[in-house]
Amino acid sequence: MAYERPEPAAPKPIRRIPLGLMPRPGRLKSSPEEFALLGGEPAFSEPLRVGRPNVGDREAILRRIADALDRRWLTNDGRYVREFEQRLAEAVGARHCVATCNGTLALQLAARALDLRGEVVMPSLTFVASAHALAWEGLVPAFADVNPRSLCIDPGRAAAVAGPGTAALLGVHLWGRTCDVEALEALARDRGLAVLFDAAQALGCSRPGKPIGACGDATIFSFHATKVANSFEGGAIATDDPGLAERAARMRNFGFVDEDIVVSLGTNAKMSEPAAAMGLASLDALDHFIEHNRENYEHYRRWLADVPGVELLSLQRPESSNCHYIEVEIDPGIAGIDRDDLQRLLVAENVLARRYFHPGCHRMEPYRSRSDPHAPLPVTEHLLDRCLSLPTGTATPQEAIKLVCQLIELAVSHAAGLATRLPTAADRTADRLPGAGETCELPEVGRLDDTPSR
Repeated sequence: MAYERPEPAAPKPIRRIPLGLMPRPGRLKSSPEEFALLGGEPAFSEPLRVGRPNVGDREAILRRIADALDRRWLTNDGRYVREFEQRLAEAVGARHCVATCNGTLALQLAARALDLRGEVVMPSLTFVASAHALAWEGLVPAFADVNPRSLCIDPGRAAAVAGPGTAALLGVHLWGRTCDVEALEALARDRGLAVLFDAAQALGCSRPGKPIGACGDATIFSFHATKVANSFEGGAIATDDPGLAERAARMRNFGFVDEDIVVSLGTNAKMSEPAAAMGLASLDALDHFIEHNRENYEHYRRWLADVPGVELLSLQRPESSNCHYIEVEIDPGIAGIDRDDLQRLLVAENVLARRYFHPGCHRMEPYRSRSDPHAPLPVTEHLLDRCLSLPTGTATPQEAIKLVCQLIELAVSHAAGLATRLPTAADRTADRLPGAGETCELPEVGRLDDTPSR
């Protein structure tokens, strides 16, 4: 069937989320006795979340979904999925784009399309899905430390970890910061390795002289609801390699190349038309989302500047980042309060700050029970034990940010008195790693047999 791409609709102004749907901040607090953890009223009546979804033009979303319903074409490479792929390829500077139902399967398909076998050198400072996707494909994650400035995998550390069994490198663009792409690509060329980039958190980010979607063999994007642009759930593979794109597109649809011709193993990783409708509206609004995030970043930077021991992990070039992640590092020796106690205080105020990505992939199963030791990860562990992610996005208004910063300042200024009134480390059962004493084995180096039962 011939495919006719629809004419793009004229862009409409993006309407901000009505304030009535946002968590309303209460009054500023002036004494530690007012903290909710110590019996006061929460600062927010509703939870202020990290990663609350950005929503584009609702009318445009519903109009596309209604059109898909009228056409009775809801999945299987419909017009909106194809339009989404073209728009995304243009946005990230790649020649080809393969949309998927989520970012995890996008990474799995890319690894399988490259026929990787053995180890993949990657950072531990990432969401565990990055490691799980590779391990699910029979690959073995080998963790390398991150650079203390970029917070992304350090090419020198990656070179030290890579060995005879290494098949590929996986660079993760973290918290709106990009990897040293050029150094990782050079290392891959020197060692004869494939190189993939996990850009789940990097849509809208840029690097001087090179589009983010044209890096390495392929770049993986996520369109989960918490990302700067979302398709409810979704993912994509961006690549300049037409063969890789063709293999990945075939694999996402059970290996079909025609209506009843299957030529390879495959799975069901297709993006649906409603998801693509949401994704297109998100791409339409991406500049607006990023502008709002950059404003929020500046508010946090200004209002936390004089709080001792609380350092906003600054961006050298905010204009090159989507600013979708606000990360602060808590130095307990200066602040007088550690990261975990500060998180508890904020959560009790309905500020659901997160410890991304505590405790680290290397300290989670199945990776912590491996018989082979991982390389030292001092920078990674330092960050994992001190960093806290604060709310931002279009559902986080300026007045909410001001109150969050005031709560942090109040906690630090009264840290000495709070220390005797908060739970002790022995009481922090939530911090204990699950499955203590249990072991879980990774597959041997090399892929499992490609059997239908897998």
